[in-house]
Amino acid sequence: MKGSSMTTHMGSITIDKEVISQYAGNVAMECFGIVGMGVTVKGGLVKLLKRDSSNKGIAVFLNNNKLTLNFHVIVAYGVSILAVADNLISNVKYKVEEFTGIEVEKINIYVEGIRVID
Repeated sequence: MKGSSMTTHMGSITIDKEVISQYAGNVAMECFGIVGMGVTVKGGLVKLLKRDSSNKGIAVFLNNNKLTLNFHVIVAYGVSILAVADNLISNVKYKVEEFTGIEVEKINIYVEGIRVID
């Protein structure tokens, strides 16, 4: 199955994982201290993704109708990574659950790098 499916009295609704990933990426980019999404490329280098492809830094897994989200982020230099991570987790969990109606069981954050903001 590509996404999550639920049945209502009017019929069934299927949400593709790509939609969840895109929405979660947009929510993450609104969080304080998040500069962007990153993916590790060959040689261990981290590539900063542009805003329109930020969902590439997010992996969505669905197990027993519960979501697990893995974020690969780049944070702003000088901010508390713990504070940024806590903010990201609370915002994404709330907004994704409201948007999809699916419980977010776990959010894993992988800090791929830091970047100085001008």
